[in-house]
Amino acid sequence: EVQLVESGGGLVQTGGSLRLSCVASGFNFDDYAIGWFRQAPGKKREEVACISAWDGRAVYADSVKGRFTIFVDNAKNTAYLQMNSLKPDDTAVYYCAAGLGTFGSSWYQWTWYDYWGQGTQVTVSS
Repeated sequence: EVQLVESGGGLVQTGGSLRLSCVASGFNFDDYAIGWFRQAPGKKREEVACISAWDGRAVYADSVKGRFTIFVDNAKNTAYLQMNSLKPDDTAVYYCAAGLGTFGSSWYQWTWYDYWGQGTQVTVSS
């Protein structure tokens, strides 16, 4: 059974940090790209970052570049999203997703991904 399980969300003040985890099982982690998306109430799902589990190549949305870092631990089949300098606008449910192969220009399209986690809430207070 394929599973992606996110954790690490919570409530943090502006300027604070959180690290989200995404534990994958049921598929060959190294063959996939792992993406992070977020969705705030009343807004559409938004891409955050994506990483190739095979070679570590990563890409970021402009809104998080320089503040967020995506990385993987292949031995643990886990992807992480380190979020620093958090802002109230970062408040959302964060989802991880897995797409087969190396990501290309479609990384920001949620339809490219094959599997999704259930999400973890991140709330940044002002």
